[in-house]
Amino acid sequence: MPLDAKFIGRTYPPTEPYEVGREKIREFAAAIGDPDPAYNDPEAAKALGHPDVIAPPTFAIVVTMRAADQVVYDPELGLDYSRVVHGDQKFTYTRPVRAGDRLTVVTTVDNIKSLAGNDILTTRAEVTTVEGEHIVTALSTLVARAAADDSEA
Repeated sequence: MPLDAKFIGRTYPPTEPYEVGREKIREFAAAIGDPDPAYNDPEAAKALGHPDVIAPPTFAIVVTMRAADQVVYDPELGLDYSRVVHGDQKFTYTRPVRAGDRLTVVTTVDNIKSLAGNDILTTRAEVTTVEGEHIVTALSTLVARAAADDSEA
């Protein structure tokens, strides 16, 4: 059954604050193989005008994935996660994520459409500090692949 378009515009509650730590940034940078000194060395980050180490641009996925779970596992939406593939991801930054930031995320369903029997779900996650400073907007597109027609088996 296709996803219900009435969910377009639904906004989920903010996540609990996530405190960004230097070591988490270092681990993430190492995991993606990015040796940029601004991700590891506070002095290198300060030389670039930042108060502490900054995170690689894709680090925002760490906090937005937790927020996306509210949508993905919403029983009313009825998304069959076993059929989901990641379609697209975009980040639009106001400023980099920094060590010491306490971030919260509000996720909204931006669009739902069906294409060739597949459900396409687009969400927008607004990441802000607990003080309300906007950091990044993350757009994510998930594709719930159409179920194989049992009558063709």
